[in-house]
Amino acid sequence: MIKKFLVFAVLASVLLLATPVLAQTNPCGANDPLCLQPAQQIGLGTSDIRVTIARIIKVAMGLLGIVAVVIVLIGGFTWMTAGGDETKTGNAKKWIFGGVIGLAIILSAYALTSFVINSLMSATTGV
Repeated sequence: MIKKFLVFAVLASVLLLATPVLAQTNPCGANDPLCLQPAQQIGLGTSDIRVTIARIIKVAMGLLGIVAVVIVLIGGFTWMTAGGDETKTGNAKKWIFGGVIGLAIILSAYALTSFVINSLMSATTGV
């Protein structure tokens, strides 16, 4: 009997001391539906996340393109300094071929991601 009373007393006190959760109200107000105000206060960007991701992908693809061009240049330099040595020219051809294949893969990936991001932007914004 005492255990039931103690359990009831604990549950009643927990229920009476509970604070209501106001999950449906926006703490930033009606003018800021995405609640970007704290992000602005600490200096974060407030642009659309899709645009930010597209920019990051474009920068990454640009860096990969630079790496592929450097690989082709290394192969060209190796070929030019081979001095007729068959093993060095064969190695240089591998470098150039690998760089060209990498560049083709990077360009196709860039085209695919650009198409997907543009399609998502037009589908979600209606522009």
